[in-house]
Amino acid sequence: MSDTLGYRKIFGALVPAFNTVVEPELAGLRPPGITHQTARFTLEADVLDQVQRAAAGLSSAGVDALMVGLSTESIPGGLDLLEQAMSDARQRAERPVHAASFATFAALERLGAATVAIVTPFDETANQVVRQTYEDRGLTVAAAEGLAWPSIETIGQATTDQIRALFQRVRGIRADAVVQVGTGLPVLALLQEMENDLGMPVVAANAALYWQTLRAAGVDDAIEGYGRLLGIGGST
Repeated sequence: MSDTLGYRKIFGALVPAFNTVVEPELAGLRPPGITHQTARFTLEADVLDQVQRAAAGLSSAGVDALMVGLSTESIPGGLDLLEQAMSDARQRAERPVHAASFATFAALERLGAATVAIVTPFDETANQVVRQTYEDRGLTVAAAEGLAWPSIETIGQATTDQIRALFQRVRGIRADAVVQVGTGLPVLALLQEMENDLGMPVVAANAALYWQTLRAAGVDDAIEGYGRLLGIGGST
């Protein structure tokens, strides 16, 4: 569907209720003629039902595709849960559905990255799960560093200096790309700077999500200033 403002595409964003980063970061990447509509869900026991309801609500806005602003690599079995949420949302909304975790894997494949260094807002326990998740996908993890942020609800409060310092902890690591996990960590404003400094591609969760959504929808605009991935035009 299209309208006067979204004359090219209208995308729907499904965002955890507490996350204050996904919505503005995705908005900052929008090419002309594309708009976003947002619905929020809580991470409670009935999260799958919540995602379904949010997806159904956005489908009434005539969105062309749904973006799930959620990374679950730090949760044991998290990818299975996310895949189920995507399947339910796809069935309820009858729209293509993309999620940050799986978009990140697709982005690494697109860049030809087999060995990665990972940065997260999480502690060492969660990072061990992240490491195992990536290794289970056939990737080699050269390093996994985290901020050990005290709560997922406040990750968006991390400062640019703290995020820069986090990336510096993987400086000099031999890898094909740096991966940033966690959609609540505000990294997009630093993405090009970090790529230039580290000398390798940086795949950020929200950037990967938007890249996959655009390309799958046939929007091949290169978005400059946000790293190598979004600067690649054409299809996935």
